[in-house]
Amino acid sequence: MSSDQLTHFDADGASRMVDVGDKEITRRTARAQAIVTMLPETLALIQDRKLAKGDVLEVARLAGIMATKQTQNLIPLCHSLGLDSAEINFEILDDRRLRIEAAVSNHGRTGVEMEAMTAVSVTALTVYDMCKAVDRWISIGSIELLEKSGGKSGHLLRSTQTE
Repeated sequence: MSSDQLTHFDADGASRMVDVGDKEITRRTARAQAIVTMLPETLALIQDRKLAKGDVLEVARLAGIMATKQTQNLIPLCHSLGLDSAEINFEILDDRRLRIEAAVSNHGRTGVEMEAMTAVSVTALTVYDMCKAVDRWISIGSIELLEKSGGKSGHLLRSTQTE
């Protein structure tokens, strides 16, 4: 990949926010995931809603949705976006792993991939925060974009999803 393909830098290598003013407004969507690995006992406490801090998944879901709206404040060169929707879902993969998926959409000139990736990251961090008193060794991994649509690049779908 050449430096002229890195759109957040000008010809002199200075950082810049990409000018999207001339791009067409289209429906943009993105899905991302994160995998949280923990002790089986911790995941059972989450499922049974028995942690002292409350319903871990619902608090984490709200944190992820809120994070989509803060992406512009967290990632330096992200555009301010009006979002149409943000959804967080959970899937228990086995007795140790929780899969988090975010789906985000808007009608705009630039995509919502960073909002989806931020959502799963903050959701996973919230799970960790709420469970760290009972499991200090929770790990967060496989944060990745699964799918995006809209704009010049069209529809992209990751061919292999982590499970």
